[in-house]
Amino acid sequence: MSVDAKYKTSATASGGGRDGKTKLEDGSMELQLVVPKELGGPGGEGANPEKLFALGYSACFLGALRVGAQQLKTKVPEGSTVNATVGIGPRSEGGFGITAELDVYLPAMAEDEAQKLIEVTHGICPYSNAIKASVDVPTKVRT
Repeated sequence: MSVDAKYKTSATASGGGRDGKTKLEDGSMELQLVVPKELGGPGGEGANPEKLFALGYSACFLGALRVGAQQLKTKVPEGSTVNATVGIGPRSEGGFGITAELDVYLPAMAEDEAQKLIEVTHGICPYSNAIKASVDVPTKVRT
């Protein structure tokens, strides 16, 4: 697979990884990382890779909905939202894996039209494309 990257960004993690810091190379963002209690850490305020993935996936999927809508010659309704829930845990095959679920709200859109839009959008969204071989992404559509 070949990707012609039109934009790239770079971040560096330091400290303990999941309990250190991460910052963007351009200096626009730096985050303190904390291991969740559920994974044996102290929990508390701070980010973690799953939180960052959920933020990115929800925003990216919402943007990709607009591209999908253009392809289908429709519009994404005003007030639409995407909620991404991302989890982490041990895999039956060993190591760790992630889970992802999307809750897409498309107010006043016909349900069949909304389902088609979601299907098309999963083929457009880079996050969906990046994980489709290893993560099932249940998608709840509300209209």
